[in-house]
Amino acid sequence: MKNYDLEKRRLVLSAVAIGIVVIYIIRLFALQIASDDYRKSADSNAFLKKIEFPSRGIITDRKGKLLVYNQPAYDIMVVTNEMAGHLDTLEFCKALHITRQDFNKRMLDIKDRNKNPGYSRFTQQSFLSQLSDKDFSAFQEKLYRFPGFYVQKRSVRQYQRPIGAHVLGDVAEVSQSDVEEDDYYQPGDYIGKMGVEREYEKDLRGKKGVQILLRDAHGQIKGRYQNGKYDQKPRPGRDIQLGLDADLQALGERLMEGKLGAVVAIEPKTGQILAMVSSPTFDPRAMIGKLRGKHQHEMTLDPAKPLLNRAIMGQYPPGSTFKTGQAVTYYTEGIVSDSTRYPCHHGFYFKGLHVGCHAHASPVSIVPAISTSCNSYFCWGLYHMLANRRKYKTLDDAMDVWRDYMVSMGFGYKLGIDLPGEKRGMIPNAQFYDHAFKHWNPLSVISISIGQGEVNLTPLQIANLGATIANRGYYIAPHVVRHIQGKNLDKKYMEHHRTKGSVRAYQEVIAGMISSVRGGTCAHAFHPGYSLAGKTGTAQNRGKDHSVFMGFAPVDTPKIAIAVYVENGGFGADFGVPIGSLMIEQYINGKLTPGDAAQADALQKRHISYAFKRPLTHSDSLRLDSIKRVNMIKDSLKQVRQKQDMAEAERMKEAQKKKEAEEKEKKKQPQNDPAIRVEPEELIKQDKKEKDKEDDKKEKEKEKNKDNKDSRKESKDKNKGKDKSKEHEKSKSKGQSKDKSKSKETINRAK
Repeated sequence: MKNYDLEKRRLVLSAVAIGIVVIYIIRLFALQIASDDYRKSADSNAFLKKIEFPSRGIITDRKGKLLVYNQPAYDIMVVTNEMAGHLDTLEFCKALHITRQDFNKRMLDIKDRNKNPGYSRFTQQSFLSQLSDKDFSAFQEKLYRFPGFYVQKRSVRQYQRPIGAHVLGDVAEVSQSDVEEDDYYQPGDYIGKMGVEREYEKDLRGKKGVQILLRDAHGQIKGRYQNGKYDQKPRPGRDIQLGLDADLQALGERLMEGKLGAVVAIEPKTGQILAMVSSPTFDPRAMIGKLRGKHQHEMTLDPAKPLLNRAIMGQYPPGSTFKTGQAVTYYTEGIVSDSTRYPCHHGFYFKGLHVGCHAHASPVSIVPAISTSCNSYFCWGLYHMLANRRKYKTLDDAMDVWRDYMVSMGFGYKLGIDLPGEKRGMIPNAQFYDHAFKHWNPLSVISISIGQGEVNLTPLQIANLGATIANRGYYIAPHVVRHIQGKNLDKKYMEHHRTKGSVRAYQEVIAGMISSVRGGTCAHAFHPGYSLAGKTGTAQNRGKDHSVFMGFAPVDTPKIAIAVYVENGGFGADFGVPIGSLMIEQYINGKLTPGDAAQADALQKRHISYAFKRPLTHSDSLRLDSIKRVNMIKDSLKQVRQKQDMAEAERMKEAQKKKEAEEKEKKKQPQNDPAIRVEPEELIKQDKKEKDKEDDKKEKEKEKNKDNKDSRKESKDKNKGKDKSKEHEKSKSKGQSKDKSKSKETINRAK
């Protein structure tokens, strides 16, 4: 008979033995194959892999002037496995001029895998970065006393001139997200954070090199492994030439001193950015070294938001500069022609709606409408376009056609500039208004024809509009970089984007812009040395209006198109025109005349007072920007709704009055009198009115005789309402005279 208990014990013991063997095998596999800790430990005992960082590519302007270059710097690296138990901490801290608390904090941060996920005690970790030459020399003499610490040579960015901070950008230590996104980076590496440095990071950074060094049992370096057979040399980054003109950029930043806004200048035939000013700006050299974090924190809290690139991130109403695009649309669609004239009696008046305008000759055609910046002309043009049912089946179809023209001109979407952070602006369409309003009509959206209402553009888009007009109907996507060493630019910066406007329409607009400079709103931009076409804009704002200017020169062979936007600068001629004209003169002639140089100095000193109540955080300021934009749209929609409600209420009142008048006439009309005979009916009504008057007089006389007290009260009431009774009697007498004249005419006709 079998002993089943014994059989079970054997099975259990066998299973336990097999389990132990399997566990050992898995552990050996993990230690020897899956994990590289022991391999690293073994390699670190014999080899030291020293990373050699490449020099970043330099950046120059369009004339070859140096803007950004490299300067050597030194980082202190540590291998924690080598320093444990062998370091004189106090002596080390004295050598680097740091405290013991700083040392402990840095070591804890290095070993914290949340802050430093790539940590390994066998590989080099960054302990201290960007050591100055002086500190490095003092530390290098004592380096042999500090086992586990090494010096890593690298380069940091330096800026030749304190200009173009928003365009050039800066370089800083990588974040954890940068390390996770790209295997190229390790904690302690540097990466471009803004501007060109960020957008062209892969071209500028180059490729890392590595040296494999041999070490003895005591950790001393004995030389290169196999005489450097497996070493890799670093490959320097590509040099980059910008389309920027350094002198023009410097002048723009001078002229915008003490003002909020932006200046963007473009070369029309290539789309290259000649200048991009965002004010206020900052010195790019403040973003270098150990004080970078402090300066960045201060600028983040600054309510003027110097870190914000207003040229591509600011979204503003374009004002009257937008009228040039409207003129192209109306002319191409056949809504207006050379002979089309619209009235302007200090503005646009239609069905109770009024859009104001300044005094000028009336009626006006397309060229003088642009020259004088007539609001009424462009309001009528949009109304006739949206209300045209012969050309467009529905209002939505007409609105979508209008939007297609705007999009073809580069509005409502990103232009694709080679800088991070570009905004798209706002161009409404039929679907937007269908969602915003229950019922809307051409008058509801009339303000978009003059660059107000729901329309928002960036200064870059306004400058691109000037380049498009200069090219007679096409533009090339604006871009900052002109040339990359050993590499071609992206094809999208060579492509021509043709708008829906006709060449003839653009010629009419150019004629209007030339007329504006010769004797219109841009008269102060006139220069005898070259022809200039310009358009001013005064963009309405909750506070003081924004000053805007857009233009290009020379007219026949355009070299520069420019947009100037000054927040709360008032009329376009106050700040926009003088800044724009000086920038154009600087680029075309290469310098300013003595008189214009004096004007530039005066403009530099003209500051605008902005009432900032309290310092704001960067997140608060961005949130306020979005709230402000939403509120502006809400306000415009609210005004349109109020106008619609008022118009609806007036229509209801008129309908009610007509109904009441008809009911009164029916009651007064005798039953036996035929309704078809109009002339006798009017005579009867007139006789009846006269009889009623006589009866009223008799009744009043009886009442006066009956009660003297009542007559006194009535006399007082009459004195109080004397004016009203006079007006009423006048209106009655006018009505009677009109009725008498009508009755005479009808009798004569009957005869």
